[in-house]
Amino acid sequence: MPLLVFTVSCVTTAPADYKTVKFDVEGLENPATLGTGDVFEVRVHQHVDLSGIYRVSSSGMIDFPFIGQVAVGGHTPAEIETEIRKRLANGYLNKPSVVVYVKERNSKKVYVLGQVKKPGPFVYVEKMTIVQAIALAGGFTAMARTNYAIVQRVDEGVEKRIPVPVERIMTEKATQNFPLKPGDIVFVPEAVL
Repeated sequence: MPLLVFTVSCVTTAPADYKTVKFDVEGLENPATLGTGDVFEVRVHQHVDLSGIYRVSSSGMIDFPFIGQVAVGGHTPAEIETEIRKRLANGYLNKPSVVVYVKERNSKKVYVLGQVKKPGPFVYVEKMTIVQAIALAGGFTAMARTNYAIVQRVDEGVEKRIPVPVERIMTEKATQNFPLKPGDIVFVPEAVL
């Protein structure tokens, strides 16, 4: 009986199209803005009755005492402070002092799936990179294809799949880290043996 030998090579270089990906860091969604499900506290100095905790609804609005509906979705805490302060000063309080504190970030997440030790959703933080996201997921498993992760991103209604050489990013200082944006899905496939 003849003996058959198969050899399989493993690709260790970065996918060619990774080099052509332009990183639009300025165009990434502002991570400081609030979105659906985020929880924040409004404190009005010396007015405990006006202070409270709010959750951003799917409409992006909250109902605030005296002033009614306030748009908070898509706005930063500083913008919300300014809007509430301005509206309270318009006939309700003399020089109100308003502070907004974010208590929970639930609207902006990235998802790390596949061959990582703790796959799942992770809260997006400003300037988050693929290396940070994989670290949050516990790092690669022994079965991971470490130099070929796929980032799935919806950009202006168009779904993109971007191959990223994570191992190369971690080992070569000249290779630019890949910035993530809220909603990205990072998939680490199984290595080909």
